[in-house]
This record gives sequence, C-alpha cells and structure tokens, in this order.
Amino acid sequence: MDLMNSFYERAKTLNKTILFPEGTESRTIKAVSEIAQKKIAKPVLLGDETAIKAKASSEGVSLEGVEIINPVKDSRYEEYSNKFFEMRKAKGMTIEKARETLKDPIYFATMMIQSNAADGLVSGAEHSTADTIRPALQIIKTKPGISVVSGCFIMYVPNSTFGDNGLFVFADCAVNPDPSSEQLAEIAISSAETAKALCDMEPRVAMLSFSTKKSADHPNVDKVIKAFEIAKEKVPSLEIDGELQADAALVESVGQKKSPGSKVAGKANVLIFPDLQSGNIGYKLVERLAKAHAIGPFLQGLNKPVNDLSRGCSVQDIIDVTAVTAIQAAGK
Repeated sequence: MDLMNSFYERAKTLNKTILFPEGTESRTIKAVSEIAQKKIAKPVLLGDETAIKAKASSEGVSLEGVEIINPVKDSRYEEYSNKFFEMRKAKGMTIEKARETLKDPIYFATMMIQSNAADGLVSGAEHSTADTIRPALQIIKTKPGISVVSGCFIMYVPNSTFGDNGLFVFADCAVNPDPSSEQLAEIAISSAETAKALCDMEPRVAMLSFSTKKSADHPNVDKVIKAFEIAKEKVPSLEIDGELQADAALVESVGQKKSPGSKVAGKANVLIFPDLQSGNIGYKLVERLAKAHAIGPFLQGLNKPVNDLSRGCSVQDIIDVTAVTAIQAAGK
C-alpha cells in the first residue's frame, strides 16, 4: 500500500526512539527486529535482559540494533521514581509506592518519554487499553484544550471515490464508550489534526448520526448537534458539519439534498461516530466488507505519542503503528 510505504519512508528520515514495554512478547520481539533492520525507528525493549534475550533466541530472532532496558537496573530508576512521586503526591502517592510503580515497564517507559529520553511508546499486544493509557494520562497528560484521549483508524478503501479517493480517518473506534458532546467535539478536533499531520488531507469532518439536520428527534441526536456546535465554536476555521447520516456524509447527491451548500456533506473524509459501539462496528464492517486497509488504532489528544495495539495484533501491525508513532513524535 502506497500510504503505508510513505509512512515507512517518512519514519526512516526521523530516526526516532520508540519504546516497547512488552519486552518478552514474541510478536513484539519479531517486530522490533525488523524495525531495527529496516531503520524505521530506534527500537528499545523494556524488561529483564536475560528473559528478553532468551525469548528472542527461542524465536530465532536477532536483536542486533535493538536496545534493552531493565527499569530496576537503569541509572534513572530513582530519579524517575522521585519525579513520579512529586507528580502524584497530591493524589496520595508515597515514595515507596512510586518506586514500586516504576518497576512496571509501561510506567518507566512513559517517564522516559516525559523526560525526553525517548520519542514514543507502543504497547497493547499483552496489556489492555486502560493499562496503556493510564500511565500516559498520569504522566504525559493531554494537549492544551483537549481533555479526552481518543482512538482513530486511518482507513483506505481501494478503488473508491469517497473521502480522499478512498482515504479516511475514523474516530473514536477504540477508547470512549459513550462520549459527551464536549468530548465528541474534542475527538472531532483531534481527528482533523490527525488527518492533516498523518495523511496530508484537508479535513472535512462529518459528525455522524442516524439523523440528518434534525430529521429525527432524540437525545442521541441532540448530543451530536451540540458536539458540532462546540467544535465549530472552538475551531471556527474547521470544515465540519453535523448531524449527518452516513450516506449524507459520503454521497454528494444525497449530502447536498439533505444539507444544501455544505462543504462537508457528500465530501467527508473524517468520520466521527457518536459512540464506541458504532465506531468499532463501523470500521470493522468497512475493513471486512469493502476490503479496506485499517491502520491503527492511534491515540489522539496526548502531549506525546503513546499508541495502543490490539491484543490480536500481527507483527506487521506493530511495525505499521511504530512508523506512525515516529511521525506523530516529529509532528509531521
């Protein structure tokens, strides 16, 4: 796929250090070996060095060019423990608990990113989304003006004229089960930024619903209408429309009939789903039925890039997410 190849080439020029806290996970070990060989990033595995090397050996994988860090033996362990204690003491954190927490490779890796010792983090092959996001929220925190972390997919539908010749950003498909109007507005803003930064698209954002321009009356519709209004107020220059049914968002003849004069209706390339159920179902239907390439999920809204893998991810998925994480870290 040309888009993914372009991500690889962009990542190679950036030489970013990406952390993998699941150091003994077999798919991760295979992925970082290839990442190092192809110079997509500078990969770092976190965990017990003996255990990591034994696992790599059993898998027949070379770790040449891959750094290994054991948090407890690292010279920064005490420094990071103290910093984490200071960050969280108002929440009841003790220095003893901070030291214990920093033994966890995900927490140690997140502190490395916050301290500018690395550029990004990829996890989730073994850990839950909550386990990956929690340290990031506690340590890295969200961008100014954004209070919610969300998950998006870059979707490429082959042989399609919809979106940007088949290219879309779908959100939120991974994190927030039932976002409020305010959160939905922030997800739309974050997704537009993702579309620009990763796909070089001029975002046209559709706030999806089962209603178009109040064709139905329901609290779920009101939530989407309010989200549209909030997003437009926060970013007046954003090309956004809502609430729109999926066909009104994608098909120009339908969109212009239902929302005349809209710059988005019938031309949308960023689709914002009203809740996680519809987002997750939607991307998987498009992936399977339209044979689309779903790249992600990628987390949006954090000050620095942390990305959460599916526990069913493949080695190739890890490599793909790493390339995008490197680009996110560079902000380009």
